[in-house]
Amino acid sequence: MKNKFLVYGAMLSIFAGVASCSSDNDPIDNTDDGQVVTPPTEEPQALNLENYDNGTGVMMQAFYWDVEPRHEWWDLLTEKVSGWADAGIDRIWLPPASKGQSGGYSMGYDPSDYFDLGEYDQLGTVETRFGSRAELDALIAEAHANDLEVIADIVLNHNSGGALEWNPYREKETWTLFDPSHANASNKFNRNYENFYPNSTSPYDEGSLFYEETNLDHNQEYVQNWLWAEDYSVANYYKNEVGFDGWRFDYVLGFEPWVVKEWMDAVGGFGVAELWDGNPDVLKNYIEETGVAVFDFAAFYKMDEAFDRHDDLTILTREMVWQEYPDKAVTFTANHDTEKDENEDNRIAAENKMKAYAFILTHPGYPTIFYSDYENEEFQEELEQLILINNTIATGEIEVLHVDNDEYIMKRSGDGTNPGLILYINTSPSTKRRNVTTSWTSTTLHDYSTNSSFSPATGEDGKVEIEAPANSYSIWSITE
Repeated sequence: MKNKFLVYGAMLSIFAGVASCSSDNDPIDNTDDGQVVTPPTEEPQALNLENYDNGTGVMMQAFYWDVEPRHEWWDLLTEKVSGWADAGIDRIWLPPASKGQSGGYSMGYDPSDYFDLGEYDQLGTVETRFGSRAELDALIAEAHANDLEVIADIVLNHNSGGALEWNPYREKETWTLFDPSHANASNKFNRNYENFYPNSTSPYDEGSLFYEETNLDHNQEYVQNWLWAEDYSVANYYKNEVGFDGWRFDYVLGFEPWVVKEWMDAVGGFGVAELWDGNPDVLKNYIEETGVAVFDFAAFYKMDEAFDRHDDLTILTREMVWQEYPDKAVTFTANHDTEKDENEDNRIAAENKMKAYAFILTHPGYPTIFYSDYENEEFQEELEQLILINNTIATGEIEVLHVDNDEYIMKRSGDGTNPGLILYINTSPSTKRRNVTTSWTSTTLHDYSTNSSFSPATGEDGKVEIEAPANSYSIWSITE
C-alpha cells in the first residue's frame, strides 16, 4: 500500500522560561537569593501512529446511487486513488462495470451484456454511465500502482434489456432474447428463454425472485460455463484480462449459496456477499456454506437501533457477525442502497454517522467507507483519523468496560508492543467522565480522535478517569 498511514503530528513540549539551560535534571540555582529550582519535565507526547501497523485495512465503496457526472466517473476516481491510498484504503469497490438496460443512465444493476465494459454501441451508448473501457483500464492500473485491490460488483441473479420472444414455458412473450442484435453486442454469453426459469430442465426458481421472468438458471452447464467455469467466462475475463482482484456478489438472496462457492473455487480473490438480512445466524450460516465474507447487516441494524431508533447503547453488545467471524465480517455504516432518498427509514442518521464509524473502525471486522461520507467536508478529516487508528492501534481482544443507555466504553487489549485503545462513546447532551481499569500503568493518556483535550494519567493499578464530549466519542491510548 502506498504510504499507508497519515503522519500524526506530535505534541510540542512546553518549557517554563529559565535564565539558563541544564544538561540533566539536577536542581540548579538560577536565582539571586540562592533558591533551588527544579527544571520542568517534558510534557508527554502523543504516539506517532505511523510507527504501528496491525495488518488491517479499509475498503472504499467508490460510488453512490446515480453518480454524476455521467461518462466521467472512472476518470474522477482515478484522480482520487492516490489520496485514498495515502489515507489507508487498501481496496476500492466499483459499481457493476458492464452495460445495462438503461445504457448511459444505468448504474449497472440491470445487466445486459457482461462483456461490454464501455466498448460497444448498444442500448443508446458506447460508454457506460461510468465511462469507457479504456478509462476503466486506466483506473484499475492506477489502483494497482498504489497497491489497492479493485473489487467488481457482480450481478448474477437477473438480466435486463433483452428482446421479446415467445416463451413456451410461460405461454407468453418474455424479454429473454440476448444476442448480437439484442443487447448483447459482444456476442458472448448469448441467452434465450431456455436459460431462465422455468425451462426444460428447471421448472421453478428456488431463489428469492427479483425479476421473475429473467432469473438466470445457474443449474445449467451452459450458464455455469459462461459465468465462471470456463476460461472464456465472465469471472476469468474480469480477473485475468480486465484486472479485477475480487468480487462483491449482489443480491445473493436470489440464488443458492453453491453458486458463489463454485465461482470462488474457480477464480479466487476477495469475496463479499450482499445478504440483506439482519439476523446474525443467517449471515454466519452463509459464511459457513460459501467461505466468503458477508456485509455485517446485523451490526448495521444494531448501530441503527442503538444510535437512532432506541437511544440505547446496550444494543451495541448484542450479537453481530464480527464477534464470531472477524475476518469474514465487512462492516459498514452506509451504502448506495441505504442512502437512497426513499430509504430514510433504513439508514443511520447523519448526526450519528461519525459515532457509528468510530464503532466499526475500532472494533474487529473489515470496515467499509461510503464514498459520499468520505467526500463530505464535515467528515473527511475525522474519517481519515479513524482510518489511521483502525490500521494501527485498533488491535487485540475486545472487552466492554462499561455500557448503559448513553455510554459505551470498549477496550482493545493491544498486541506485543502495540498498546491497543479504549473507545468511549457518549450520546448524552453533556460531557461525561468515568473511571475504568486499563492495562496501562503510571502513564498519561491521549485522545487520538482529538475530540477531547483532557490528559488523564493512570495509576500504578491502571485505574484512570477518562472522558467523552457530549454526543461524541473519544479514543484513548498511551503517550510516549
